[in-house]
This record gives sequence, structure tokens and C-alpha cells, in this order.
Amino acid sequence: HVTTTTSVFATEISKFNKNVYILPNAINPKEGQFNVKSETSDKLRFGWLGGSSHLHDLKLLDGTISKLSQHKDKFSMYLCGFDIRGTVTEINQQTGEQKQRDIKPEETVWSRYEEIFTDNYKTVDPKHKEFLMSFKDEEYVSDVLPFYNRIWTKPVTSYAANYKWFDVSLAPIKNHIFNRVKSQLKVIEAGFHKKAIIASNIGPYTIDLKHALKNGEFTDGNALLVDEARNHSDWAKYMKKLIDNPNWAYDLGQRLYETVKDTYDLNKVTKDRAELYKSLIK
Repeated sequence: HVTTTTSVFATEISKFNKNVYILPNAINPKEGQFNVKSETSDKLRFGWLGGSSHLHDLKLLDGTISKLSQHKDKFSMYLCGFDIRGTVTEINQQTGEQKQRDIKPEETVWSRYEEIFTDNYKTVDPKHKEFLMSFKDEEYVSDVLPFYNRIWTKPVTSYAANYKWFDVSLAPIKNHIFNRVKSQLKVIEAGFHKKAIIASNIGPYTIDLKHALKNGEFTDGNALLVDEARNHSDWAKYMKKLIDNPNWAYDLGQRLYETVKDTYDLNKVTKDRAELYKSLIK
């Protein structure tokens, strides 16, 4: 018997073994990091929260900030999870000798992420850029909310508290088999925090999300979904829709919460898991 997290992955696994059971990823709603109070802002805030293996996913957003630059006084960007730890292996081409050294901050994938989120730093003023280039794990002090905000990495026990910083979660993923069979955990996390989500219309994000825009008007959906063929335009288009209509972002967050709050409650999934194991023992 095999357990997996989504119906999409179950379909793939069933090609090899028909005894597949879906036990989705879930959240303990009483856990502290899912009960943080969101910060307030006069601007609509877009954010991304993840790890260091998503460069090709985030490249789908490349150019998006440039298209929205004339509206940057109405919104802000948050990049959560920033991390400059790691090593690099250097190889001597003549001798083949290998040496490891600490990676330089500007060499990390997080710096590449940051270039995407700041339109290659064109959206930050010189003083803020100078601060960012110092790579200090400190809060940037300014009289006004910066357009771009770097949030440093946190332990797994508190990383989800970063959802407090923004109103809309961005969830771009490239269309390939690894991404198609991933869990929809990013949807679940955003939902439990009552955050709106703009996501790629691929694999795990097609399970619970329903597109909420038709002919330019909002419908009864719970998300905004970007088709693969429209990555070049619709990320900016949908962000602009929410920038112009911030109340819609709030409504989408509430709808997403209603979608996930029962199905992906850890108490329910744990009960289902226990029942499955008991049935297998019998």
C-alpha cells in the first residue's frame, strides 16, 4: 500500500500500484505560527515564501515588477526566507584540485530572487540598495514603507509566521512532472492565514483553487490562476487587478480559508490516517 498527498500524485502512483491512499498535508490550526496577527498597511502587499530550489519557478515572474513600476506607490513586495548560508566548490582547471569556500552573499540564489522582486534593484532607492548590499540581518529603518522588503529565514517551527507580512501570496511553478505531483501546501498555508493567492494553473494548485475572474469581473472563485501560455502577461495583470481592488484580495483570502479550514485540519487528517492503518491491520 502507498500513501501520498494529492489526487494528482495518486494517479501517477497508481500506474505502478493500485493500492493508493490520499492523506494530504495538513496544518494544526492551534500551532502558534498559524495564529499570528497580520501587520497592517495602506498598501497591498505581495509576498513569496519558500526555499532555495525555486529559481526556475520564480523566473516566471521575471519582468512582472517592471510592468507594474508606474503603480509601485500602491503596493509592496516581500521576499521571505532569505538565506546566505552555504558553500561553493571551486575546481582548478589545470590540476583538478577541488576547494570549498563559503558562498558570497551576492552569489546565492536568494540574490537572484531579489533581482526578480526588485526589477534588478530599479525599484529601490540608492540608500535602500546600499543597505541590501550589506547583507545584514537587520531591519531597514525608513520613514516610509519600502517598496521591497527582505525577510530573513526562520526555523521550521516559525517560518509560516512570515505570512503576517503580506496580503497576497504568489505561487508560480513551472510545468514539469516534479511540480505537478507536489503537495498544495502553499495553498493550505495561505488559506489558514486568510491570504489571497495568485498561482500557476498547474498540478497541485488545480485541486482546491477555482479561478475568480471572468471577462474582467470577479466571480465566486477563491484564487487567481495563471495559465502556462500566459505567464508573460497575467502575473502582472492579476496583481494590477488586486492593486486596484484591494477589497477583492481580502475576499479571496476569506474564501480560501473556507476552502481549506476543515479538509486540511491536522486533527481530521490524523483521524483519517489512524482509520486507514486500522483497516490495513484488519
